[in-house]
Amino acid sequence: MNEAKLKDLLNNVKSGSLTVNKAALILKGLPSFAIKEFADIDHSRMARCGFPEAVLCQGKTDLQIAKIADQLLKKDDPVILTRLDEDTYRSVKKRVRALKYDKAASVGYYRKKSPEPGKGVVSILTAGTSDIPVAEEARATLEILGNKVSSFRDAGVAAIHRVVRIVPSLARSRVVIVIAGMDGALPSVVSGLISKPVIAIPTSCGYGANLGGIAPLLTMINSCAPGMAVVNIDNGFGAAAIAHLINR
Repeated sequence: MNEAKLKDLLNNVKSGSLTVNKAALILKGLPSFAIKEFADIDHSRMARCGFPEAVLCQGKTDLQIAKIADQLLKKDDPVILTRLDEDTYRSVKKRVRALKYDKAASVGYYRKKSPEPGKGVVSILTAGTSDIPVAEEARATLEILGNKVSSFRDAGVAAIHRVVRIVPSLARSRVVIVIAGMDGALPSVVSGLISKPVIAIPTSCGYGANLGGIAPLLTMINSCAPGMAVVNIDNGFGAAAIAHLINR
């Protein structure tokens, strides 16, 4: 939107031919900033969608990541850099001094303003210890955005009593993220035991027939348990985004 169109919009509000609410809807979809040759940053996503733009660091250079993060900070947008390894973080930190790092989650982040707290608790449950890196990505994303998280580890179906004993805690959650590789059965079990929405994440952890996460993915999307949704393989961030919106 150029200056002339912006003035027209404001004059229409002033004259009463355009309501304040309609003008706000128009403006929500506009702000962006192009970084020449490699990025066009969506500064209005938080207002428009309830979730900020996040940056997948895989495949980007250190300089590209730094420039994107710096532009987000200039507009006071939350900064979430996913799949950020520690060496890259150190490099980016030299250019973006405010940036913080969650090593367990491989997530860089910064938020100037305190986020509005979520309405309840998001629980994250892993079937095995090998699934924890995906859980940590989800946990960090949720906490950056103001959600309270409870984590439960290593409660796969090979010893079903481990799931049963935490059911009361899961049932008190507003939404539950369940992460599993191997046979991918755990989310279906949990969904059949509680009345809260379950977000299932298949992981690439497992032996040959796991097929890099395809086997548990197919198990999960073929589940007969109601109230369960499935995100892509190893997609802790995507599950966190859905859980965050539910918890608002």
